[in-house]
Amino acid sequence: MFDAVRTYLDQIALELDQIPAERKAVLDGLAEFYRSSESKAFNFICTHNSRRSHLGQIWGAAVCDYLGIARMASFSGGTEATAMNPRIVAALERVGLVVAGTPGENPGYAVRWSTDEGVTCWSKTYSDPANPASDFCAVMTCTDADEGCPVVLGAAARISLPFIDPKVSDDTPSEALTYDARCRQIAREMLYAFGQV
Repeated sequence: MFDAVRTYLDQIALELDQIPAERKAVLDGLAEFYRSSESKAFNFICTHNSRRSHLGQIWGAAVCDYLGIARMASFSGGTEATAMNPRIVAALERVGLVVAGTPGENPGYAVRWSTDEGVTCWSKTYSDPANPASDFCAVMTCTDADEGCPVVLGAAARISLPFIDPKVSDDTPSEALTYDARCRQIAREMLYAFGQV
């Protein structure tokens, strides 16, 4: 694992008491699914698959490597596809992940937390053929997707874990701080959840 990413997660490991008890109870559901499922597959879902769902996918897989446990099968999708937001890319790079992208309307990004480990991200629907069709945990990362998608076909479990969308700060002086805070919150909550297994 890259030194900067390990240091970032080491610091976050000291912040788990910042997670409210009711939120920890929801996160315990991710740990339970990980323990009970052969697939260990998680599909992080939001409306546009542009921000929060990608952070869930990336940090879920990265913290498994950090913790030295078998890596989860980590995916993301939306109720519609748009593009992975470049502000998310910038937030990930600020904490030491290496992100390489390909140009286009809906670019793909290779996101790495070590020389050997990473995931590929691009915006797609949750039912895209690149995502699992069965025996996965649907992790709903926004209330709009959670309410607008009452059934996630093929999901063996569904967990509502909404995060405030950092786009509320787009094009404001607090933009970078907001994206960094959401990146850190999602990393912290994934570290707590998978630390329970």
